[in-house]
Amino acid sequence: MKILYAIQGTGNGHLSRAKEIIPALLKRAQVDILISGTQADIVLPYNVDYVYKGLSFYFGKNGGIDLMKTFKRNSVASVIKEIISCPVTDYDLVINDFEPISAWACFFKGVKCVSLSHQSALYSKNVPKPSYIDLIGSFLIKNYARCTLNYGFHFKKYNDKVYTPIIRSDIRLLKRSVKDHYTVYLPAYSDENIIAVLSKIKGVKWKVFSKETQIYYQKKNVYIKPINSKKFEKSLASCTGILCGAGFETPAEAIYLKKKLMVIPMKNQYEQHFNAKALEELGVPVLKALKKKHISKIEDWIESSAIVELQFPNETQQIVDTVLFDFIAEEIVQLSKII
Repeated sequence: MKILYAIQGTGNGHLSRAKEIIPALLKRAQVDILISGTQADIVLPYNVDYVYKGLSFYFGKNGGIDLMKTFKRNSVASVIKEIISCPVTDYDLVINDFEPISAWACFFKGVKCVSLSHQSALYSKNVPKPSYIDLIGSFLIKNYARCTLNYGFHFKKYNDKVYTPIIRSDIRLLKRSVKDHYTVYLPAYSDENIIAVLSKIKGVKWKVFSKETQIYYQKKNVYIKPINSKKFEKSLASCTGILCGAGFETPAEAIYLKKKLMVIPMKNQYEQHFNAKALEELGVPVLKALKKKHISKIEDWIESSAIVELQFPNETQQIVDTVLFDFIAEEIVQLSKII
């Protein structure tokens, strides 16, 4: 079997998961890799066969997606050309992690595309939902990368096609400890905004991993560090708590490492508000924004010792095998109808 595995390259979560899924796929089939998007910090240790600009979302400095920058830096004409040129018909199966170019190429060329992503889990009726409806956000979740079959990941198994998070081997192998610092990853906020709030909380050592800087520097009790995967993992494993956006992978890793967690969902990012609602139901405190008026809530969290107790077993090979088995079984059924 020849498989095209297509990965969204905006953010680090999709590529982190891919590092575990690719070896599982390679045990069963020939695999080519496609990446679209330009906002990730992770490099895959595998040959990437196709790289597309795709549709990327760009972070702002005040807690959300910069819609104007996103609009200006994406080209509809470029996206259409990439969809037309994407060679999905060369493969027996396309597996898609919220990647729009291959998904829409499959749609227009009549090729089956299987979604294996966190976003697919949000289709489930059982998944906790935000208290408000974002029509544009809901449309994007359902149509950004439309697929034929959908398998998802979430913090809990909300149905039989929703699995618990895939935790990277690098994270599973970390030695956990509890030191005196808090790890911070808020890429949608500027360093200036983060320092303005966190420096007001005395007696706490904040280690902030930033997309804005290439050098290490300190302002009062806030230590700003450039993004570095290994140093971030080390900080994650040894911190007292983690303050981050309401993405999927970093909160999942925090829960796996049994760390205190507080999240701030991005503005204009509906998926993160789904995640925030699910985390809130699990007992994770959620801030609406990083502002000085919320300092007392951060201080309450610092004083608390509560952590979320969940188990995330290593089931990557079983998940991949289930997806492939279901696809082959459906192909056999379709073939039998023709015969």
